[in-house]
Amino acid sequence: MTIRTLDQHIECTEGVAGGKPRIAGHRITVENIAIWHDRLGMSVDEIASEYDLTLADVHAALAYYFDHRPEIDRSIEAGQAFAEALRKHTPSKVHQRLRERMS
Repeated sequence: MTIRTLDQHIECTEGVAGGKPRIAGHRITVENIAIWHDRLGMSVDEIASEYDLTLADVHAALAYYFDHRPEIDRSIEAGQAFAEALRKHTPSKVHQRLRERMS
């Protein structure tokens, strides 16, 4: 039987998921877990079940998040700011087509 320690659940690999900390063997980042749990209100069980992770994986990601919260929160905010800027500068094609049809 192999026993995995907490630090074996999280890995950072340059070139994978932008080098962000993630669940070992997955492309699911600690950031993803934090957003799903803290901001979307998903339980640990829901996340594990939905994304085929172990409870230990999810708990390890949350532990990592709480140990590095300021840095990860800054990354989440930067991602949200980037998405908002992109939305402002790249109009929705669906909205454009609807406006064209109404004209």
